[in-house]
Amino acid sequence: MDAYREITYAVADQTATISLNRPEERNGYTVRMADELAHAFDRADSDDDVRVVILTGAGEHFCAGLDLSTSELDTPDDPDAAWAEPAGRCSMRIFAMNKPVIAAVRGAAVGAGATIILPADYRLAATDARFGYVFSRRGIYAEGASAWFLPRLVGMGTALDWMVSGRAFDAAEALSAGLVHSVHEPEQLLDKAHQLARTLIATTAPVSVAVIRQMLYRMSALESPYPAHRLDSRLSAEAVDSPDAQEGFASFRQRRSPAFPGRVSKDLPDYLPWLHE
Repeated sequence: MDAYREITYAVADQTATISLNRPEERNGYTVRMADELAHAFDRADSDDDVRVVILTGAGEHFCAGLDLSTSELDTPDDPDAAWAEPAGRCSMRIFAMNKPVIAAVRGAAVGAGATIILPADYRLAATDARFGYVFSRRGIYAEGASAWFLPRLVGMGTALDWMVSGRAFDAAEALSAGLVHSVHEPEQLLDKAHQLARTLIATTAPVSVAVIRQMLYRMSALESPYPAHRLDSRLSAEAVDSPDAQEGFASFRQRRSPAFPGRVSKDLPDYLPWLHE
């Protein structure tokens, strides 16, 4: 992809920061932005020097929703043709990540701005954040696979309320319902996100995080725990003598920070069922 026009991408201290970058339009979501976001998450996931990704927005708003004033949707002429709607191009890429993702949200997070954050591992909000799954009020439908993600985060009752009514709600309600993990003053939000990123980098094994993250998503929705336990058993049998496990236990015994040698690019177990999708 050519240079990004509607997002920015920067890496420092093993953290990639991806920022929506149309502040004059409240970071209105476009098809180009969707494709740039998917590309940026690909880039972060394939870089072993990146351990954590922070997703945020430039200016005073995260994302005010789909902006159709700049471009039309690239919908296919054939209704049966394979096509991915723009919010899902980002949310599904985050879902597939091997690196933890922290969403740092201030101001408006509406429509696509409220759906693309759902697959993130952590959602931090500013006190001025306002969320809205406004689809019913626009005569359209839920997007970004939000009908799958949202009930798993906040429960079916709250998801029904927010999505059927399409009403806006504030950071306090989002925190109470479990949509966000913490709320901060706007000027402290990014610092808190980076603080969390540093903690994850300093204390966790990248390969373990990659596997556990996907196990939670892929296994928790199954009808039975047996497939999850079969995978647990195989992973546990092989982990006992792994370099990461040896380092994890040694650093614990020696009361020092761990230096895990495993790398996501080459050390993921090749039998993980989702690797071959």
